[in-house]
Amino acid sequence: MDGLSQRCQKEAALRFLLIMSCLLLVLSVSLYPGLWAIGVRLHSAFTGSYVPGHHSVLLVNSPNEQAAKDIGRAIMERRLAASVNILSRTATMFYWKGEIQDASETLMLVKTKTSRVQQVTDCVRSIHPYANPEVLSLTVQDGSLAYMRWMDEAVPDD
Repeated sequence: MDGLSQRCQKEAALRFLLIMSCLLLVLSVSLYPGLWAIGVRLHSAFTGSYVPGHHSVLLVNSPNEQAAKDIGRAIMERRLAASVNILSRTATMFYWKGEIQDASETLMLVKTKTSRVQQVTDCVRSIHPYANPEVLSLTVQDGSLAYMRWMDEAVPDD
């Protein structure tokens, strides 16, 4: 009986370790965005430098200035971006159904955290009048550290 008791205790200990390992893994994955943001801030504070890729600029075209303002306001109201620039009347050339098209559009520059790019994209797609709106994300490799800190304050963590 002693052997059976020891074997049961070992199995119970292994099950406990497995459960704790799984919990630790789930906790780590769920806390990753917050831990990443803290790590970026600590890195910037100690080194005085920027962590490349933490911020992004999105290019979004819309058919006119009013549509751009509506999209920009929706993004800002959801606190998905630090700022949105609207550049009126850009000339656009593109292929559509095998032919070159010319159009006048309004370009938006959306400045946000890279971790928010998918949320911004989803927001744009939900209200954009185009069936397939342009949303291109460019990661920021360097820039004004003070501006990047302001962006971190303006856009809350996930």
